[in-house]
Amino acid sequence: MSLPRTPAFRLDGRRAFVPGGTRGIGLACAAALAQAGAHVTVAARTPAQVSEAVSALRDAGHEAEGAPLDVSDLTALDGFLDARDGFDIMCNSAGIARHGPALDTTPEDFDAVTGLNLRAAYFLAQRVARRMTQGGSIIQISSQMGHVGGIDRAVYCATKHGVEGMTKAMAIEWGPRNIRVNTICPTFIRTPLTEGTFNDPERRAWIDEKIKLPRVGEVEDIMGPVVFLASDAAAMITGTSILVDGGWTAG
Repeated sequence: MSLPRTPAFRLDGRRAFVPGGTRGIGLACAAALAQAGAHVTVAARTPAQVSEAVSALRDAGHEAEGAPLDVSDLTALDGFLDARDGFDIMCNSAGIARHGPALDTTPEDFDAVTGLNLRAAYFLAQRVARRMTQGGSIIQISSQMGHVGGIDRAVYCATKHGVEGMTKAMAIEWGPRNIRVNTICPTFIRTPLTEGTFNDPERRAWIDEKIKLPRVGEVEDIMGPVVFLASDAAAMITGTSILVDGGWTAG
């Protein structure tokens, strides 16, 4: 009797694009893909952050390059993609949050958050998919807030619920082209950007009550799911979410 073999989690020979891949969750995603053997290209608006991330990846022995890029600028995005051979993997971690009561939301804040979290995410996926002639994996870093509501997070929740919906629709449409489209939905992850939330006693009590495991999330918790969804081990997985939420959305 011959036993089935586990599909490979390795990504050797594949090219990965990580918008927002210079810090926090995005940098962890870039590192995870590089450690699995992919050639990684990171992009972000700030040239110094791009340079620092690329240097860190190369110093660790990985194949990496980077470019300063505002992914909400579609002309610049097209120029960036046209100058390259195409990617097998895209893991989009570019995003912002401007939290506050829904009664106080300004049109400027609404436009800024939806412009990057939803509009840019949509057209990133579209433009990368157009160039995936041999299939590939598109991963959006979404949020548990794409599945539930949250205090002072009406606009953010709106964008992440939108990302979840577009991911399902894109997966249906692009499945015949062997392009898989999925999301990863983290809970509160400890990064410099979330330090203020964790340092707020009221918010920290809310987080600790909602997460069922006895700790908060770390960026390392995102790295395994990213490699999994990018790899052949997830070859039959599309149009869905991996909730890295410590049980938050379980009830």
